Amino acid sequence: MAKITRVEVKMIDLVPKVKRVDAIQSFVSQETPIVVVHDSDGAKGVGYSYTIGTGGPSVIALLEQTLAPALIGRDPDRHELIWRDLLYQTHATAVGAITSLALAAIDTALWDLNCRRRGLSLWKAAGGVRDSMRLYTTEGGWLHYSTQELIDNALEAKEKGFKGSKVKIGSETISQDAARLGAVREAVGDSYEIMTDGNQSYNLSEAIRCARMMVDLDIAWFEEPIKADDVSAHVELARHSYVPIAVGESMYSISQFKDYMQQGAASIIQVDVARIGGITPWLKTAHMAEAFNIAVCPHFLMELHLPLVCAVPNATWLEYIPQLDGVTASGMQVVDGHAIPSDKPGLGIDWDWGKITELELVSHDVRNAA
Repeated sequence: MAKITRVEVKMIDLVPKVKRVDAIQSFVSQETPIVVVHDSDGAKGVGYSYTIGTGGPSVIALLEQTLAPALIGRDPDRHELIWRDLLYQTHATAVGAITSLALAAIDTALWDLNCRRRGLSLWKAAGGVRDSMRLYTTEGGWLHYSTQELIDNALEAKEKGFKGSKVKIGSETISQDAARLGAVREAVGDSYEIMTDGNQSYNLSEAIRCARMMVDLDIAWFEEPIKADDVSAHVELARHSYVPIAVGESMYSISQFKDYMQQGAASIIQVDVARIGGITPWLKTAHMAEAFNIAVCPHFLMELHLPLVCAVPNATWLEYIPQLDGVTASGMQVVDGHAIPSDKPGLGIDWDWGKITELELVSHDVRNAA
């Protein structure tokens, strides 16, 4: 039986290729913690998570000082038990972003290791429901773009084969957002989906007005309209809205998603594999959503979410925001607006370790003392 003998903990910072501005923030950094788990048979698995520029060193400290040492000597096949043990070991700091991001880097590494040992791609190992997923893009819809830039970007995405575009909202007035969205709808036509994202910038009354404005524009969903921890406000909004309400990128536990689903506060779940703590809880959340007949459309991390959305039956979209182009030898395969998961064993990410070494800000090595 193989045992974990070594854990590498690294962090790189990936600068986004385009300026990214939404209603509450602007970010130019993607801190990326990376964990490499080695076992006594010589196999290894690579996992990662991310921040948008704050908290990365704290994630690394938790990994290096607490979580990575706890892996030494463990059986990597028992990744469900390991995930639970590490969660309980950090119960004083859970539920929260730092703990979830650290757990995710480890959990994805263990899934990668176990898939590689068995010669299975992640999308097949986790379910293998479909062999492609349609894409929508967020990169052309940031809030700082002018209306004409939004139109040009959406038309370019449509020409490339994308099936939809997300437009960030949260302008000074709702009428300004209505004008921007209306111009994009007129340009792309009725067959192209438009998603919107408020980034938690509205109060309940504003969100109700926004949702009413979106109906005639046939908006696909209204994402993160209100603060993510205000479930009751989302319940009330959902009662008033004919536009589907989407939530999830700012939730860090299965139970938080359960509360939204039980109370009918959202009809689209955007569970983020890094922020919920890894593949293990992501799959549980996706299957729970299936039981509630709720769609899964995950947030960010397209390279890692691709095999997951192809593994479950209720996933309907994959968000296109490139993250790993600068540190991979080959990118995600896209055909006619659909992403194709890799059949290679593991996560299906073709890491370029030379580039990663060049970008390393942190590198620690935790080994078996024996």
